[in-house]
Amino acid sequence: MVSPPPGRIAVIDFETTGISPAMGDRATEVAIVMLEGGQVVGRFQSLMNAGVRIPAFITQLTGITNAMVAGAPRAAEVMAEASRFVGEAPLVAHNAAFDRKFWADELARAGLAAQQPFACTVLLSRRLYPWAPSHKLGTLVDYHHLPRTGQAHRALADAEMAAALLGQIQADLCTKFAVPRPTHALLMALQTWPRHTVPARLRKYLGEMQGAA
Repeated sequence: MVSPPPGRIAVIDFETTGISPAMGDRATEVAIVMLEGGQVVGRFQSLMNAGVRIPAFITQLTGITNAMVAGAPRAAEVMAEASRFVGEAPLVAHNAAFDRKFWADELARAGLAAQQPFACTVLLSRRLYPWAPSHKLGTLVDYHHLPRTGQAHRALADAEMAAALLGQIQADLCTKFAVPRPTHALLMALQTWPRHTVPARLRKYLGEMQGAA
C-alpha cells in the first residue's frame, strides 16, 4: 500500500485584471486550497481591492465587477492573510508561471517575500498525459472525470479543480509508476524532464530512494 503525500501543499489560483503585473495588471481575487496527505484541510478565498479598474472583458470572463472589488479588503490586507495561511507550504498552480508572477508581485507590494517553490499542473500533465485533448484545466478535469466545483474563472472553483487534478497526478504516480511518496520536490523535478525521459527518470528516482533507505 502506498503512503499518502507527506507534508502540506497549497494549491493557489488568482483572478486578475490582465495577464502580467509588468503591464500594470493586478489581482482581483485569490483562493488557496490547503492539502495535507492528499486531503483538503483548509481553504482561503477573498476578493481584493487593488485600486484599479477591471476591464469589461475581464468582468465578462470572470463575473467579477468593479462594484464587487470596491467593497473588498485592500489587496495588501488580503495578501498578508494569504501569506499567513500558506505559511511555509510549497505551492501548486495550473499554469503556475501566471500565478507565480502575481503571487510575487502582490506580496512585494504588501512588503512581504515570496519564497515558496511552485509546481505546475500544466507542465506535469503534459509529461504524464501527452495524449489529453488539451491541457486546459476544465478539459483535464473532464478527461479524468473529476468534479467541477463551481464557476470557471473564479479563484476558489479553479483552485479546487487544480487540487483535484494534483490528486489525480499523485495517484497516477503511485499506481502507474510505483512512486510511494509523490512529494512536491519530485513534482518540481518531474515538470522539468523531457517527456520521453519520464519513465526512465522515475525508475532512477525510485532506485535512488531504495538505495538511501
